[in-house]
Amino acid sequence: MTSNLLNRMHSLALCSISVLLSIMKEDLNINLGLNNELLSIICFFLIASVGVSHGALDNYKGVKLLRKFNIKNISYFYVAYIAFSIFVIFLWVVLPEITLILFLIFAAFHFGKEDNVFKKNKIKYLDLFLFVKGSLIILSPLYFNFDETVKIFEILNLKIGNIDTNVLLILLVISVLSSFVINKDFVFPFVDCFTIVMLNYTFSPLVAFTIYFCFLHSIRHSICLIDEMDNKDFINGIKIFFKKALPLTIITGLLFLLGVFILNNYYSINNSILKVIFIGLASLTFPHILLEYLLEKNEKRT
Repeated sequence: MTSNLLNRMHSLALCSISVLLSIMKEDLNINLGLNNELLSIICFFLIASVGVSHGALDNYKGVKLLRKFNIKNISYFYVAYIAFSIFVIFLWVVLPEITLILFLIFAAFHFGKEDNVFKKNKIKYLDLFLFVKGSLIILSPLYFNFDETVKIFEILNLKIGNIDTNVLLILLVISVLSSFVINKDFVFPFVDCFTIVMLNYTFSPLVAFTIYFCFLHSIRHSICLIDEMDNKDFINGIKIFFKKALPLTIITGLLFLLGVFILNNYYSINNSILKVIFIGLASLTFPHILLEYLLEKNEKRT
């Protein structure tokens, strides 16, 4: 089974599940007793495990990058990666507004690029269109749950004034329509956009983001990595991926958990979880994006 077919099946399956969850939302809340605090905890553990797992092979990518520079000592990569992550956390503490804005910009481009695994048109300014497409992750919660999204930004030390709903709707539509420009076969990218919109229409920003991040973005990236592990035997590729990704996934999850325990001494559990999720993801996303960029740049040279 090719990764292209798997990605198409994945898009359809997640869209179907999202629609089903939307229909069953009220029954799930009543039968399972899912209050906001419990939902936050569930979202935290999903992001700290399933969500971060797709970046747990960065150490192997680091080895690949070092080889291009004839560097054999892997410790150089770990030191640089950890130092960059700590620097991002430091920047967030010192300049929270600027750091969060930069994170949202880079994250939008990253989501637009990494999620778009389908065949692309050869167009100018492709990166710009990918950024516009990825910005749907930010625009959707702002449009459908503006007040709740603004509260999350305030917890992360970014104050947002009133934004015209019509402006948000126009930007959201432009983001969705970008799939028609980017892709030759726009059906499945459009299905992904529909899924994101449906999730944010139905659920709170944190729940919608968690489902997207864990079960669309992370799994999609993992499918690509599994295909790299073994492009002939997908099941064997899963085994290799799981074995290699497990150590760093566990370490990252424990660090996230430690962060919540520390911050819970100063903030509520919900606020602590939100801070750890987004500041933690920022500290991982920046070095992750830089690593991907350096690998891609060096591969083009060879």
